[in-house]
Amino acid sequence: MHTYASLDDLSAQDRDLAHAALAAAAHAYAPYSGYAVGAALRTRSGVVYRGCNVENAAYGVVLCAEVGALAAANVDGAGAAVQAIAVTGRLLAADAPRSDAVVTPCGRCRQLLFEASQRARHDIRVLCCNHDLSRIEVTSIAALLPAGFGPASLGMA
Repeated sequence: MHTYASLDDLSAQDRDLAHAALAAAAHAYAPYSGYAVGAALRTRSGVVYRGCNVENAAYGVVLCAEVGALAAANVDGAGAAVQAIAVTGRLLAADAPRSDAVVTPCGRCRQLLFEASQRARHDIRVLCCNHDLSRIEVTSIAALLPAGFGPASLGMA
């Protein structure tokens, strides 16, 4: 299920989630890619956890925004209660061209979100947003990672 929406088409909770992701992107540390990403996830109880990308000169040591948000939820004991996540990003250079393209989780983050969905025992709603929240793709982690490998694949669910 992939549908495009404007911010006004979303519920108040989802609008707040998208704005929280946008605010998180402002704290990204992205001196190498020049691309700031923010993520915000909401649990069943309505608590929002945010994350931003944190880059490193050793490129493989980069932390994605979604990883930060998931880790924050886990630290608070809410890792198995993830309901939805919003992701957004933008180029940092002042003269960078603006794109209406939405930001989607990378493959690693899709895998982490898929496992979180199995822990939560429901498909996680994913809001993939562009740089100014004027275009949002509403989807799910199952749609972004069909036939994903997780605990059920190992007979653990």
